[in-house]
Amino acid sequence: MQRLPVPPFNHESALAKVQAAEDAWNSRDPVRVAQAYSVDSVWRNRDSFLQGREEITEFLADKWKKELHYKLMKELWAYSGNRISVRFEYEWQHAETGQWFRTHGNEHWEFADDGHMTRRDMSANDIPISCGERRIGQN
Repeated sequence: MQRLPVPPFNHESALAKVQAAEDAWNSRDPVRVAQAYSVDSVWRNRDSFLQGREEITEFLADKWKKELHYKLMKELWAYSGNRISVRFEYEWQHAETGQWFRTHGNEHWEFADDGHMTRRDMSANDIPISCGERRIGQN
């Protein structure tokens, strides 16, 4: 089954892929998010290395237990053929401490011909912020 849009990407289809990813991640639904990845997708998420939808789903479920009120913004950085790079920011509140953070980072994505992501490399930094410094959204 295809996951539209499919590569090779042009500007319009790359923007659509980025928006679809942003929408899915903002749902905070691990199963919904994981469906965008191939069954054997390989991830590097900071210092975590994952493979496959099951590991991705578990990782995301744990993530959103700790990162409350998660709100994400993704921006297309570059695209070519079957690859897309994005910059992102998201804000969240730590479940245990109540501290708010803004996370800044980059992701590099690679896609199969059917439009499922086969590889995701992510790097990010967390910056403590006050609740009043939030700018991405209130939820």
